[in-house]
Amino acid sequence: MKKLPLKNPSYKALLLSFKDWLDVLGFAPKSVYSFPIFVREFLHYHEQKGIHQLQYITPKTVRDYYEYLQQRPNERRGGGLSKNYLNGHQQALKKFNEYLKKHNAKPLPLHIKPERIDRTDTIEVLTEEETKQLFEATQYSTKYQRVRLRDKAMLVLLYSCGLRRNEAINMNVKDVNFDRELVLVRKGKNYKERYVPINRYNLRLLEDWIYEGRPMYPDYKQSESLLLSNQTGGRLFGGAIAESLKRIVRATGNETITAKHITPHKLRHSIATHFLSAGMDMGDIKQFLGHSYLETTQIYTHLLEKL
Repeated sequence: MKKLPLKNPSYKALLLSFKDWLDVLGFAPKSVYSFPIFVREFLHYHEQKGIHQLQYITPKTVRDYYEYLQQRPNERRGGGLSKNYLNGHQQALKKFNEYLKKHNAKPLPLHIKPERIDRTDTIEVLTEEETKQLFEATQYSTKYQRVRLRDKAMLVLLYSCGLRRNEAINMNVKDVNFDRELVLVRKGKNYKERYVPINRYNLRLLEDWIYEGRPMYPDYKQSESLLLSNQTGGRLFGGAIAESLKRIVRATGNETITAKHITPHKLRHSIATHFLSAGMDMGDIKQFLGHSYLETTQIYTHLLEKL
């Protein structure tokens, strides 16, 4: 649906501006890519109905659009659209409404929604034992010592600190406060800063990387980035994190872990679920993850019930 045509100049301009807004605010690349595609389908639908201005979109046309999505076939795999895909539409339109409000435009009447979609159906997490296996696998995930040390540091940021991928990428060496046992997340979602506590064991892993692993990279002093790229010696990119995770997973030799297709966000889901299972207060988990709303964090309550 990413190639759906839009003829209306105002719709085209809105879509471009919305994408730029997401990018400037530091949303994950996946959201910057997918949200405008969902909004494009919404605008295309209304354009085909002869509605060329947002002000003429009504609760009825929104209801009709949701019903259309419920019936629209999946163009890639056949059948209907998945719950995850429908949920993506809701998230994208909600964020588009937020964009409109920020730019003093009349928001869309999105209060009429289809049946609530249970996001926990699409979330997979690692068990604590599987997480332990990931850390153990960094002992032999590659023949290069500097990369093994970086692998450990990467897991500390993504799992032990629960950072989003972009937050881990943008971490600098100076953001690790060894004395106070904290890491500073400067570029969180919507550019919100927060401090994340880190225990001594994980601090030692970061210390090993900073003082033993980083100096093995050429020109490491030229970069302030905490995680360094093997190719450039500069800041690590998201693709390299994904490839590193795949390599670590392969090193475990565990088919169950492999089947879960581990991503940085699944590691984040995992630590939150483990904290909740251990009895950590929901408000503390919210602050740890950097969520704006408690409702976002409460998803882990429902997830825990399914484990």
